[in-house]
Amino acid sequence: MNRAAASLAGIGAALLLAMGGLALVDPSTILHPFGAPSGDSAPPALGGPFNLTAPDGRSVSDADFHGKWMLVYFGYTHCPDACPTALNNIANALDLMKAKRADIAPVFITVDPARDTPAAMGRYTGLFDRQIVGLTGTPAQIEAAEREYRVYAARHDEKTGGYSMDHSSILYVMDKTGRFREFIDGAASPQDIAARLRTLDS
Repeated sequence: MNRAAASLAGIGAALLLAMGGLALVDPSTILHPFGAPSGDSAPPALGGPFNLTAPDGRSVSDADFHGKWMLVYFGYTHCPDACPTALNNIANALDLMKAKRADIAPVFITVDPARDTPAAMGRYTGLFDRQIVGLTGTPAQIEAAEREYRVYAARHDEKTGGYSMDHSSILYVMDKTGRFREFIDGAASPQDIAARLRTLDS
């Protein structure tokens, strides 16, 4: 999948998708109970420690990304719209960052550990950019990560016998010590993502 083709996959993360009944959630509805960052107010307490599995089978924790700005997105490899759009936009934003892309650690965490094996995550993220790290884990590990990030995710059974995953579509920006800095809408353009990332050290 090339980036231009992938960008056609989605229209918006907060829209109701007619296919598959996937309802994605506006970031403000997830973060509002915890306080959205604005003005001089402190950012909400989002994110935290996790222990997951990388595509090569290594155990990975949040601490492995300390020293870089972490851009975290939750989704799954069978996602029809929001995930390919978000990952494509992240990949293009990294290109726009040029030399500064080395300061960014983009992380894609599955909400569908039953199907998203380490190998599947590696193949999927590799379609977009090799810098994006796909992480999976046991259901308990994934649920723990979802709780830390206040992620909404729920299985949606289909009449065909398969299923899709309803999930929120948010990019979480974590600072170099692993603390939450801000969120970006999952449907933000590459230009908007890059512009936000360029201000991180300012």
